[in-house]
Amino acid sequence: MKLLNRSALSVRPTQPFVDWINALEPTMGDDDLTLDDVERESTIYLIPEMDTPEALETFVHDRYVEILETELRAWEEDERQWPEPLDWALFKTFLSVEHSYLAIDLDDETALEISDVDDALLLDSDQD
Repeated sequence: MKLLNRSALSVRPTQPFVDWINALEPTMGDDDLTLDDVERESTIYLIPEMDTPEALETFVHDRYVEILETELRAWEEDERQWPEPLDWALFKTFLSVEHSYLAIDLDDETALEISDVDDALLLDSDQD
C-alpha cells in the first residue's frame, strides 16, 4: 500500500442530473437511465491534501465549473445542450460531493502513471 499525498473528491450525480441526461434523448419508460445506473459512472478527483472544511469548500468553489463541465461532457459533448447557467447553484443541484482526507493506492505492483487529461483523447478512447 502507498499513501498518496492527495485527498479525494467523490462526485456523484443527483436525480436532477439524471433527469437532464434522460431529456437529451427522450425514451419510453423502462429505457430511461436511473440514478443507480448513472452513479455507477461516478468520478473520483484527486485533489491537494485538505485538512479543514474551509479549505475544501474554497477549493471546490474555485474549481466547480471545471468539475461540472467534465461531468456534463461525459454525457453530452455538445455544449449547446448543456443547462444554463453553469453556476454554483447548478453544481449543487446536479452533483453531490464527498471528501476523503486520505488517498491510498492498494496496487503494489503497478507504478502510478501521470497523464494530462485531453478531451480529444477521452473521446477517442470512448469510441474504441
